[in-house]
Amino acid sequence: MNSLRQTIAFAFAAVFLLFAGVAQAQQHQHDHGDASQKVTDGGISVDGWMGQIDAKEAAGGATLNDAKLAMHGDMMHVTTGPAVAYWNPKNTAKGSYTVSATFSEPEYMNLNNHPHPYGIFIGGNDMGTEKQSYLYCAAYGNGSFIIRGFGPEPFQMNGRRAETNDAVNKAADKGKPVTQDIAVSVTKDKVECSINGTVVGSYNKADVMGEGKLKSTDGVFGVRFGHNTEGTVAGLKAVEKM
Repeated sequence: MNSLRQTIAFAFAAVFLLFAGVAQAQQHQHDHGDASQKVTDGGISVDGWMGQIDAKEAAGGATLNDAKLAMHGDMMHVTTGPAVAYWNPKNTAKGSYTVSATFSEPEYMNLNNHPHPYGIFIGGNDMGTEKQSYLYCAAYGNGSFIIRGFGPEPFQMNGRRAETNDAVNKAADKGKPVTQDIAVSVTKDKVECSINGTVVGSYNKADVMGEGKLKSTDGVFGVRFGHNTEGTVAGLKAVEKM
């Protein structure tokens, strides 16, 4: 009898631990967002372009082929997968300049359960290596934005979380389209991000450079997309100023 009771007790304990583990896993996923999903037929099919997924994604086993960069007409079409930066080594800017592009999310949040960002990066150096550094400004389809960098460890310019701003366009609903015009400008003393024609972040140049931050504001420019996000990029260009 005692043996039977012990067996039943062990069975109840095993079931309790099982459900507790499932609940904990679900809570972990809720707290840290949805996990990156592999993209079918991923990789880069745009001539001259390269990419690098985030170090945390790579540590979890993700690869560049789990995201996709392709051309659709005169626009680049990005589908992620892991969070990724894409660039063409020939696209460089130095001194005082503005890098701009139009980003469109045809179906807001079609691959995720909460908003993820996309935008421009500048000042890319040592790209594709463990020492890479760059600064990016990215918009979310819910009316917020984020400005961060890698030097090579991440550093925040406008806080750890996205910041809301009336200049950033909002999608009408999940599955609806939303478009953002994003520009990052570098002058002698400032680095500024503009979204839809309004400056949303302005920083002293000295505050984005140095130990643990940018190697230089001169360098490669490109685009960056958060994980599980689909969108297009049109008109990516740099205009250097005398």
